[in-house]
Amino acid sequence: MSDETQQCDVAPAVDAVAALTPAVGDGPRADCVLCGEPTELPADQPGVTLCPVCAWQEAQRIACSG
Repeated sequence: MSDETQQCDVAPAVDAVAALTPAVGDGPRADCVLCGEPTELPADQPGVTLCPVCAWQEAQRIACSG
């Protein structure tokens, strides 16, 4: 019997993900809706805000779901 299940790669280091996220001007930052950490997005950003790590993990969940 062989195990043919697919597995996602391990998440990159937080510094690597943060380096890919463009910085936004000074001012209050929105908190991530999943973990509560501050994001790079302004506090008045409409919609769901995710920190770089949660955004990457969410993309992996979607990519590996089927």
